[in-house]
Amino acid sequence: MSTMVEHSAAPPQSMAQIRRVGFQTIVIREFHRIVRIWSQTILPSGVTATLYFLIFGAVIGSRLGPMNGISYMTYIAPGLIMQAVILNSYNNVVSSFFGAKFGKHIEELLVSPLPSWIIVSGYVAGGLLRGAMVGLLVSIVTLFFTHLPVTHPVIVVAAAAMTSMTFALGGFLNAMFAKNFDQISVIPNFVLTPLIYLGGVFYSIAQLPAWAQHLSLVDPILYMVNAFRFGFLGVSDVPVVVAFTIMVIAILTLFSTAVLMLDRSSGIRE
Repeated sequence: MSTMVEHSAAPPQSMAQIRRVGFQTIVIREFHRIVRIWSQTILPSGVTATLYFLIFGAVIGSRLGPMNGISYMTYIAPGLIMQAVILNSYNNVVSSFFGAKFGKHIEELLVSPLPSWIIVSGYVAGGLLRGAMVGLLVSIVTLFFTHLPVTHPVIVVAAAAMTSMTFALGGFLNAMFAKNFDQISVIPNFVLTPLIYLGGVFYSIAQLPAWAQHLSLVDPILYMVNAFRFGFLGVSDVPVVVAFTIMVIAILTLFSTAVLMLDRSSGIRE
């Protein structure tokens, strides 16, 4: 009886507390999911990076020589780290949110008192977390092949975080509109992969003909990779200010779109 009285007398939680607990719950669930299947979420990026360093860095790089006055192995290292961050941030959110749709437990979030922006933020934080974990792993792998100086540490962290957020939001939108598992692999395979390979991960666009340089400037990943590379090596093919401006615009646009679509339950209750 006393327990019932104490429970009824307990002050109600404020909306801020509810939102904080809801956000933390989503992030913790995402973290446990990442760690539970680490052999699928974290390990493959380390293996892939090792193969890239062995093939592109050691074999092809020895024939290409230095790029922009920097050894080829060192030059491609930031791009390989960013490639892993992009793909894992995207894949984590698209697979997790689509899995929630497929399993029908996303409806529990939709009927909760959590606003859409908290739900979106929670999933994006999960993508950011996986991107950071994988980026750290690939960075450690990098140290076995080359020395990677850090010229501007703040730019390194900011570029990685903002890029991760951008593609986590992209994965969220893809998951919202996907009708089956095949549709969540279309964007990574046919959009992200070509943009990454054409985004200056393995080369400087200064090595390209003039027409190809102009074409490359349309690729948003080029700006993200170069901002990240500038943080490490102090060199960039594009103005770093422009790169960060593009990332800020992309984050604001994608976040607003994701919240609006979730408010309307687009792709969920159809």
